[in-house]
Amino acid sequence: MAFLLGTIGIVAFMIGVLLVVGHFYPGTGADLVDWTPTRSPEVEVQNEIDDIRQMMEAQNEMRRRRGAPEISEQELRDQVAADERRTLRERERGGPFEAA
Repeated sequence: MAFLLGTIGIVAFMIGVLLVVGHFYPGTGADLVDWTPTRSPEVEVQNEIDDIRQMMEAQNEMRRRRGAPEISEQELRDQVAADERRTLRERERGGPFEAA
């Protein structure tokens, strides 16, 4: 029984020490492990813009092969907005798969 209490006491003491050190450490956890983001927010935004442009180009290439007219970014934005509105309406009604 003494061994069990001693083991629990040592673990509790170690957890307590870690909590006290963490509380009084002047920096953040990121400072403690010297962590910095690999990319800046500006680079992330530019990557997102490039991804959208590449997807639009690929979609328009497929549309050209089918003989369908190309779609502009504004048309795509309008389609997405219409889909979002339709999804919200269906959600308010209980959805298309809701049993009546």
